[in-house]
Amino acid sequence: MNAAFRSISTYVALIVGIVGVFIVLYAWNLPPFHGTVETTNDAYVRGQVTLLSPQLAGVIVDVPVQDYQKVKKGDLIVKIDDRIYAQKLEQAEAQLATAEASLDNSEQSRKSAEANIVSAKAGIESAQAALNAAKLTYERTETLLKNNVTTQSESEKNRAAYDQAQASLHQAQATELVAEQDLNTIVVSRRSLEASVGSAKAAVELTRIDLQNTRIIAPQDGTLGEVTGRIGQYVSVGTQVASLVPNHVWVVANFKETQLENMTVGQRVTFTVDALGHQAFTGTIERFAPATGSEFSVIKSDNATGNFTKVAQRIPVRIAIDTDQPLTDRLVPGMSVVAKIDIAQESAAAAEVETR
Repeated sequence: MNAAFRSISTYVALIVGIVGVFIVLYAWNLPPFHGTVETTNDAYVRGQVTLLSPQLAGVIVDVPVQDYQKVKKGDLIVKIDDRIYAQKLEQAEAQLATAEASLDNSEQSRKSAEANIVSAKAGIESAQAALNAAKLTYERTETLLKNNVTTQSESEKNRAAYDQAQASLHQAQATELVAEQDLNTIVVSRRSLEASVGSAKAAVELTRIDLQNTRIIAPQDGTLGEVTGRIGQYVSVGTQVASLVPNHVWVVANFKETQLENMTVGQRVTFTVDALGHQAFTGTIERFAPATGSEFSVIKSDNATGNFTKVAQRIPVRIAIDTDQPLTDRLVPGMSVVAKIDIAQESAAAAEVETR
């Protein structure tokens, strides 16, 4: 009797052990229960959470939005007191007007200098004509003097007139040189004035940008997170005043490296979201991460020291969510997801192509 009981107990224990092993193999999706569906619960909804901060310092005077409010691109989130920046803009515009007036005055000076050059050239022509006349008179007087037709004093007088005409020509030529140098000076100064106008325009644009930056607006459509800016609060550059979550979200599923062998871009994905009563959604593999998650960690592990235990690494897989599905508007970054991919779909598609 005892031997029979021991024999039954042995069989029961063996059966329980075998069943336990099969349960573990089934739970871990290992052969012979390993199917074509790869599953991971290390997956989350992701999105681009944008932190909104001022680019200049000042006191907040208006916060027209509230926490978790939906906003459109360009909606005002926070306004900083802009009186100082408005006055700086007016000051910069006044300096620009002064620089432009100086440039206009330089243009008038240039035209005046060009007129002086024309006048100087006319003076040279007049002096040259006078010199030619004086020279002819002097030469005739010298001829008459040799023939004793005129007096020595008349010859000396005409000689003095000739010398004076030469001096007048030299003076006219010098006047033209001075006028040309004045024009060159004005041209060089104009370049400096043009640079001053350019600098003044840049200053106006910079102050205008500062004035615009007193209004912190939504960069795109989305939903606000917590709005931390308060009226009367002094904020500096980089102070977080709100956060914005755009409407576009996706799923990042971290599969083990042993699950990726037959995964390709474009494969269909089904996933459920814990927060929505395990509501099922569909999507498509969009791309794979260029490295495992451990490679992006701040502190890298060193496997070249001590004992080593091999651990399967996980590689993030980005999944695009199909549009026009119920409850997709309730998906927010951070929600937990269980993702499933049937890796047999690729071979099925290939078989279909071969059949065709």
